[in-house]
Order: sequence, then C-alpha cells, then structure tokens
Amino acid sequence: MSYPDRAAPRRPATVVAAVTVLLLMAVGAVAYAVANLVVAGGTVERFRAAASGTDASGGDVDRVAGLLRGSTVLAAVLGVLAALLLVGLALALFAGRPGARPATWVVAGLGLLCGCCGLAVLVGQRAAPLRLDADDRVTADLLGLVGDAYPAWWIPVNAALSVAQILGYLVVAGLLTLPSATAFLHRRTAPAGRPPGPPTGYGATTSGAPAAGPTPWGPPPGLTSPPPAGPSSPPEDRA
Repeated sequence: MSYPDRAAPRRPATVVAAVTVLLLMAVGAVAYAVANLVVAGGTVERFRAAASGTDASGGDVDRVAGLLRGSTVLAAVLGVLAALLLVGLALALFAGRPGARPATWVVAGLGLLCGCCGLAVLVGQRAAPLRLDADDRVTADLLGLVGDAYPAWWIPVNAALSVAQILGYLVVAGLLTLPSATAFLHRRTAPAGRPPGPPTGYGATTSGAPAAGPTPWGPPPGLTSPPPAGPSSPPEDRA
C-alpha cells in the first residue's frame, strides 16, 4: 500500500546543478592525481639529466629528486581524498540532508583558499624566481631546474585547473543559497518505514495500536460483570 503524502519531494534544478558540478570536480581531481603519477617518472629523469651539467653533488640531486617524487605522490593522494569528499557531499545534497549545505560551504571556502594559493604560487614562480643566499646557490639552481623538467603543458594546465576550481566552488556555493535549494534541504520528512496510523489521543497510541483503557466503542474496563456462576441448562432435545 502506498501513501501519497510519503512520496519523495522533487529535487529542484539548483540542487541537481550543484551535485553535477561537485561530481565533475571530483572527476577532475582524480584525473589530476593520475596525471601527476604519470608525468612523475619523466619529470624526474629530465631533472636528473639537467642537473648533471651543474656543480651540484649527487647527494643534492638525490635530495631534490626525492622531494620532487614525494610532492608528486602527496598531490596525488590529496587529489583522491578531495574527490572522495566531493562525492560524499554530492550524495548528501542529492539525498536532501540539511547538514550537507553548511558542510559544502565549508569545503567550498577551503577549496577557494587552496585554489587562490595555488594560482598565486604558479604566478609567483614565473614572475619572481626563487632567490637564496650564496651558500644555497646550488639548491636554488636545482630547484630552478624542477620547473623546466615538467612537460611544457603542465604549468598552463595547472593554472587552468586552479581557475576552474575557484569558479566551481563559487557556483556550488551560489546555487545552494537560492530559495529552492533552501526549501528542499530544510524540508521535514516523516520517519521511513512507518505508515501513517490513527491520530493519537483517546483510545489510540502513537504506534497505531489501540490503547488499554476506555474506548469510544465499548464500556470502560471493570464495568462489565462476568456471567453468574451456576449449573448450565441442559441442551434442548432435538428431533
């Protein structure tokens, strides 16, 4: 038996659009993590080849190469974790859970901050190369070779991803502020799995079962007397 009042409310287009953007951003985060791992091997090889023409010792080269590999793996892990978080938020929004909206706003704020910082680092590396003291000149030269060891398309793609991340979080946060999203995420739903029962009050309980006590269709308990005890009359003879 179905109950029309228990039908799931229709999801507004604003919530569907926000969920779609979050899922697209999750796919982009996974693609970025995979791309990091794919280009890591060639980047390290090109870095070592370029570092062999400098005055850096083998230990310095190994240290910077290890730092390059570690940062690549860390970026990949963070990308996968970010994708899982975005998928979780998308599912919570799609289900209409009220706590999903403030959680999404918090993640969007952190994502905006990370995107702006990443874009600033990319622009700063190109506009003002790293400058260290004379004692650290070898390390500065090696770090300068790291940027050239990446593929030519790597820096522009990273900049584009940072801009897309900023815009995506802004779009999601803006969609969730609209009245249709607010009404959907703040709706009140009845507990699942329990059909609507009779109204609570005289003669009924909240679970729908009749309550013990007086009911409108019978005398109160205790007022009815049992039949008088005595010998039962013999049955009538039947022909």
